[in-house]
Amino acid sequence: MSKSKTVAVVDYGSGNLRSVSQAVQHVATGSGYEVVVTSNAQEVLDAERVVLPGQGAIPDCMRSLAESGLQDAVLHAAANKPLFGVCVGMQMLLERSLEGPGTGTPGLGLIPGEVVKFDLIGQMQPDGSRYKVPQMGWNQVIQNGAPPHALWAGVPDGAYFYFVHSFYARPSDARHTAGFADYGGRFTAAIARDNIFATQFHPEKSADHGLALYRNFLHWNP
Repeated sequence: MSKSKTVAVVDYGSGNLRSVSQAVQHVATGSGYEVVVTSNAQEVLDAERVVLPGQGAIPDCMRSLAESGLQDAVLHAAANKPLFGVCVGMQMLLERSLEGPGTGTPGLGLIPGEVVKFDLIGQMQPDGSRYKVPQMGWNQVIQNGAPPHALWAGVPDGAYFYFVHSFYARPSDARHTAGFADYGGRFTAAIARDNIFATQFHPEKSADHGLALYRNFLHWNP
């Protein structure tokens, strides 16, 4: 009997594991993929695809990933198989974040660039209200690239996704921006390089368009 293919949702002690895994499980029905939430490095190494969630402060997430013993397995996945980063899981892919003491927090260094905080003091929204940080709520994502990334298949350009964040990724190479949104100025909402795709927004909280991204991820052959 052939062993089922697996999607590993990395459990390093931080991240929106339940809702992420439920969303991926929902789209995996009938696909031949089994979704495993795992803190076992070997299961991450054995999986065909890997999802790296994250929420909260990036210093805590990076420390938890290192202490969990899963960091090498995640780096192996990033070099060898489709990897989907979500929210802080996206920010962790960059070289560093300005969040944290001193000069900030080193990231995994998989995407050149840094993570910076919204600086919107004194700026007003079109309706006259002040911008709030964190950004919380639905925002429109414009797809970047010609053609747009394969994971956008079936998702309308300008579709709305759900965000909760105070920091955002600023890749140093514009080609790594797969989508952008506007909140007091344009910012990168999705990044991509080779077999890596990641979003600042939460696909699992973004209704059908978010599920479409996870579904596309299961069938993506970078």
